[in-house]
Amino acid sequence: MAKEKNVEQITDMEVDFAQWFTDVCTKAELVDYSGVKGLFILRPYGYAIWENIQNYLDRRFKELGHENVSMPMLIPESLLQREKDHVEGFAPECAWVTMGGSEELPERLCVRPTSETLFCDHWSHVVHSWRDLPMKYNQWCSVLRWEKTTRPFLRGREFLWQEGHTLHATAEEAIEETEQMLQVYADCYEQLLAMPVVEGVKTEKEKFAGAERTYCVECMMHDHKGLQAATSHYFGDGFTRAFNIAFSDKNNQLTYPHQTSWGFTTRSIGGIIMTHGDNNGLVLPPNIAPIQVIVLPIAAHKPGVTEKAQELVSRLKAAGIRVKGDFSDNSPGWKFANWEMKGVPLRIEIGPKDMENNQCVAVRRDNREKTYVFLDELEARIPALLETVQQGLYDKAKANLDSHTFPAFSLEEARELQEKNGGFIKTMWCGSLECEMKMKEQAGMTSRCIPFEQEHLGDTCPICGRAAKKMIYWGVAY
Repeated sequence: MAKEKNVEQITDMEVDFAQWFTDVCTKAELVDYSGVKGLFILRPYGYAIWENIQNYLDRRFKELGHENVSMPMLIPESLLQREKDHVEGFAPECAWVTMGGSEELPERLCVRPTSETLFCDHWSHVVHSWRDLPMKYNQWCSVLRWEKTTRPFLRGREFLWQEGHTLHATAEEAIEETEQMLQVYADCYEQLLAMPVVEGVKTEKEKFAGAERTYCVECMMHDHKGLQAATSHYFGDGFTRAFNIAFSDKNNQLTYPHQTSWGFTTRSIGGIIMTHGDNNGLVLPPNIAPIQVIVLPIAAHKPGVTEKAQELVSRLKAAGIRVKGDFSDNSPGWKFANWEMKGVPLRIEIGPKDMENNQCVAVRRDNREKTYVFLDELEARIPALLETVQQGLYDKAKANLDSHTFPAFSLEEARELQEKNGGFIKTMWCGSLECEMKMKEQAGMTSRCIPFEQEHLGDTCPICGRAAKKMIYWGVAY
């Protein structure tokens, strides 16, 4: 018999959460490190998770009338300079190409950090009339941002994403589009990834460079830090004026369209890890898991066991379940640990005694609860169990969000709550940058969002004492 290998251990999250996260990323075989800092290799298992997200979002986008396109990777410097606020916001993160082969280029080329300017340049050639609008484009690609500090999924220099870009005849249509796409992202997180979100608007300080308004969904991780999960931006006509994208309206008057952009990245996989994972590794929601069910023969050397396990795999596959059988010569204990590390939602065990009783054992990854399933009921019971796991993960994450969101009525209380509990601190706010900066400097928290669901926690800003305009969430975030 081949010598059994060991499943690598990971650091306990209570000991070192950052190291636990990195261990899960590498030992669950999601990523590997490349020869360039901050450029990570997305391994097949990690890429399969991204493909499931991509398939869901791509379907939703197309249902709403968006079309996929592909823009160039390189942006001439002169093109970037045409939108001043935008280029200033990205300047520190830009990577530049200065040589083509052995010759110096006449103009520097930026490796795209985002593609607003490319879309605008294209639209300036093809938009002429109100009949050309709306233009609703999306592209799936990678972008490059030269981050100083890098971590898998959370802050890579190159990462995969989708970026939607649309043009509309009126501000009302563009704002409606921006809010609609934010809801698509919220649905993806809550329905697919089992991650509850807080939906809202970023402050002026935190909005996207060049945007008039930035909408966001914010999530809470297991360690009670926040994660900006996705954003959707309304640009007004700032870009279209800068790029002279003008069209003739229905009254034959020359006017400028209104623009949006919105994006969702592989950062979401980091969010899945930090929301649902545990000290045994990855925990994947069934709706996103590349393998929803792993089937393991127990005492596989006994007559008929392997064949029966193979039969279960075939039946579940025919029922539309993403299923795999592990027929390797590793011990059951090794297999349990390996597939737990990889976060497979449901493990099915079948051995000689199970066959005698016409049953199998189903073990949930999230809580290790065992359920005996009669083989005659397999196709009905397993999908139902997967739905239970999906809902259970969402409920657990929602309880974490709710139990670590605290109201505060003074700057000192906000600081103390954050130091003691972490999580989101909600307060009233006067809307001033001065108070926003004071919260960061004295309590160590940035504004996360001004939530759509407003609560009245008082009439004054707890930071300065002036009249409050709205309720806001603060927190420490990745």
